[in-house]
Amino acid sequence: MKKISFEELSEYTVPARNAIDKIYLHWTAGHYGQPFGSYHINIDADGSLYTDMDSFMDLKAHTWRRNSRAIGITACCCYGATIDAEGNINYGSEPPTQDQLDMMAKVVAKLCVEIGIYPEGNVWTHAEVADFDGYGLHDNDPDMRWDLYGLGWQIRQRVREYINEWNS
Repeated sequence: MKKISFEELSEYTVPARNAIDKIYLHWTAGHYGQPFGSYHINIDADGSLYTDMDSFMDLKAHTWRRNSRAIGITACCCYGATIDAEGNINYGSEPPTQDQLDMMAKVVAKLCVEIGIYPEGNVWTHAEVADFDGYGLHDNDPDMRWDLYGLGWQIRQRVREYINEWNS
C-alpha cells in the first residue's frame, strides 16, 4: 500500500472518464492504519489516503455484484462495531473520525467532478446498496452489510458542498 496525496488522485481520474459510473463507500471493520486491497482508496483516521491500485479500472472486490465500472472507497475503522435490529450503532473502539468522513466527501467530490458523474444516483454507501440487493439490515442475511449505515445522505450533502465551493 502506498500513501498518496489528495492532488495525486487526479492522475487516476482522467483515464476513468466514461469507464466509471458508480462510487461505493465503505468502512473496513478493521483497525485504524490497516488498509485493505479490496478497495481503490483507503482513508486512515487522520484523513491520509492509501492505495495499491494501478488504475480506477482495476477490478476490486468491494461490493457484491457491483464492482464493474465502480470505485470502492473505504474508511479504515469500525473494529468491533455492532448494530441492533432497530439500527442503533455501536461503532466499536475505532469509530469513523471526522477527518475520515470529511476526506471521503472531498475525494468523492473530486472524483465526481473529474470523472464526470453526479453524486445523486451514482454514490452509495455499502449499507444502502445492501438494502437494495437483499443483504442489508432487515434481510436476515448472515453476511449482512451495513457500512456507513445512515450516513449516506450526509456524505453526499458534503460532496455537493465541496463541488459547489469549487465551482464558485
